[in-house]
Order: sequence, then C-alpha cells, then structure tokens
Amino acid sequence: MPDEQQRATPPAIGFQGAIFDVDGVLVDSPHELAWRETLQEFMQTRWSSLRAQASWAPDRFTSAVYQELVAGKPRMAGARAALEYFGLPVDPEHVDAYAEEKQRMVVELIEQGRFTAFPDALRFLLDLRQAGIKIATASSSKNADLLLGKVRLDTFVAEHDLYYDFVAPEQTLLGTVDADISGRDFKQGKPHPEIFLTAASELGLPPAECFVVEDAVSGIQAAKAGDMAGLGIARANDVDLLTEAGADLVVTSLDDVDRDLLAERRLAAAASRAG
Repeated sequence: MPDEQQRATPPAIGFQGAIFDVDGVLVDSPHELAWRETLQEFMQTRWSSLRAQASWAPDRFTSAVYQELVAGKPRMAGARAALEYFGLPVDPEHVDAYAEEKQRMVVELIEQGRFTAFPDALRFLLDLRQAGIKIATASSSKNADLLLGKVRLDTFVAEHDLYYDFVAPEQTLLGTVDADISGRDFKQGKPHPEIFLTAASELGLPPAECFVVEDAVSGIQAAKAGDMAGLGIARANDVDLLTEAGADLVVTSLDDVDRDLLAERRLAAAASRAG
C-alpha cells in the first residue's frame, strides 16, 4: 500500500502563460477619447437632427459608460453599443459611419503620440518574462500593433533604472511578446472566449495554465468562459464591475500582484499591500 508521501497531491504547476489585453491594460490609448469626440462631432454636425430623440449629451459619455459598453469589443460592436445606449439609430449606415470616423481619429491620435504606456503594466510584463512565463497580447483593436510597436522597452528600463537581461537596444513591446493575435477577425467577440483560447493555443499552452489581464467586463467574462484565471486592472474606478464579472483578483495597480504566488497558480495581492 502506498505510503502517505506517495499518495500526497503533487504541487500545482504555476501559471505558464499570461495574456494581456492592450487598450487600458498596457497602454493608455486614445480609443476612449476617439469614441467620445467622434460622437460629439457627429451630434453637433451631421447628426444634429437626432439630438431631440437621443439621450446623448457631452457629459453623459463617461469613462464608466465606455468601460461597461465599448471597451474590449470589436469596433463595429462597440459603435453599435454606444449608439444604442444613447438612443441613436443602429442601422448599418449610422454604425458604419461612426466606426469608420472613430478609426480615422484614433490612428491620427496614435501617430501624434497621444498615448502613454502604463509603467506598472510594463514592470509586470517584464517580471513575468524574466520568470519564464510566456506572454501573449490579445486585443480586439485593429490598432493594437501600432501602439505596441511604438512602446520602447529599452527606453523604459533606462528611464526607471531597471535591468532585464533580455531587453535589447531599440526593443519594442511588440517585439517582446511570444504571440500577438491583436486585431484578428474572430467569429465571436468578447465576452466569447475565442480570442483568448486562440492566444493560449499559439503559446502552446492549455487554457488553465494561463491567466488573462483585462480592464473590461467583457474581457474578464471571456477569460472565465475560456477556463482561464482573470486578473482585473481597475483603472477607471471600476473595481466592483470587474469583481462582479468574475475576476479572480482586481487591483488598481499591477505592482500590487504577488509575483511569487504565480508559481502556485494563484492570483493574489502582495501581502504588504493587501491590507
């Protein structure tokens, strides 16, 4: 008969992969600004006749509305959700016009450099890479690669007096990840898990060995639907929303995640910060 040691449960395999959304997680992108300003421009010009029937007002398109209804969704789905919320037509003509003009504006803003990378996210990603965890980026945005290719990690580590032996001169965030599936067309958008399941597959890992870093409700729901742990980053005062969506851990800074416990496949706040 096996002794107690032989029957003991083997230690859990730690997380082997991390899948990052891009907008709102790795970079403070201009997408929210573009959605808001495009709609404001339309309502003041070509759609001004619709104002009487709509609930739209400049101050009603808040960050909370963006996070709950638009963030993390494919462009057309985001446009449709915003128009529906404000009581505007959701026929193809209006949805297409809104989505296309928003895209034009966001590319212009990115080219102007009107975005920043979140330092806590870059530190977290670099720490994971240093620990041997594979990294994937998976965003619904067609502009994610443009953003990732403009973030210079060599500049970041130099400015913050950090050292990672794998960061080379002129290395970008896009050139650091093991897999990038951002901007691909999928049959199902978030909260369906297809995008994250594809990312795990391209990392060569089972979903259960991966966790997803997301700032949007639909993204957390997609992670959980795909049998992955969900790490919510609440950058828009939306801790409750991400918690209710099923996140295993919600933090306001990725510096607060306990790196050591990832080796036990656990998402937890660092003890010194958990209080």
